Amino acid sequence: METPIKVIISGPRGRMGKEAVKMVSNNENFQLVGVVDRINEGKKLSEVDNEFNNIDCLVYTDIKHCIKDTQPDCLVELSVPQAAFEHIKTALAYNVRPVVGTTGLNQEELDELETIANDGNIGCIIAPNFAIGAVLMMKFSQMAAKYFQDIEIIEMHHDQKLDAPSGTAIKTAQLIEEVRAPKKQGHPDEIEKMPGARGADMSGMHIHSVRLPGLIAHQTVMLGGQGETLTIRHDSYNRTSFMTGVKLSIETVMKLDRFVYGLENILD
Repeated sequence: METPIKVIISGPRGRMGKEAVKMVSNNENFQLVGVVDRINEGKKLSEVDNEFNNIDCLVYTDIKHCIKDTQPDCLVELSVPQAAFEHIKTALAYNVRPVVGTTGLNQEELDELETIANDGNIGCIIAPNFAIGAVLMMKFSQMAAKYFQDIEIIEMHHDQKLDAPSGTAIKTAQLIEEVRAPKKQGHPDEIEKMPGARGADMSGMHIHSVRLPGLIAHQTVMLGGQGETLTIRHDSYNRTSFMTGVKLSIETVMKLDRFVYGLENILD
């Protein structure tokens, strides 16, 4: 039997973090050796939340302390953008391979992390969405955009999501940009009676963000042509849908020596 991959998780009390804790703890190929949180320093995870009643790894508020104590192989970063950037940089500095689901990192931060990982030959995976179906939705949208030039992206998330548009929507638009020339959509003299009514603009595509309680993570890409439309939609109804991608990313990042942005880049 292979030695389990030693994992630490940042953001264990969040919705995604809780699912990741359960997935890592229940996988015989992984070993959860610690978690990083802004509170509960020195407590066992089982003391923090009843959902973790049999998980006795320690909680750390300082990621450097956590890494030095636990000597992990991989950091699963699922906290908030304000903390994630420094967590990832610290992990890379200690040769710990990050798997990142936290969205909201800006392009300058992503570029810096890419440089650090590539210069150090250290695997790092950052994914706007870990759901396999969402990745396929993005790829199918890119394929369709070769034939449909007018595109609207509607992303819908729970009302506690911090960033808008979502990382998935931005990544979808970026993939489409690779095959679609910039184009202004709608009437040439279109007037927004209320600012923002047409959503964000990326190369002429429009991105709309919906935030409501009851939603988890949903995205629709609508493509229009002469006399027809094509609609591509993905829905995540609970956060277990993301765990297949997190698991695959942990396994894959241990074999990488470079930065990867987007789960689609590690799928066969």
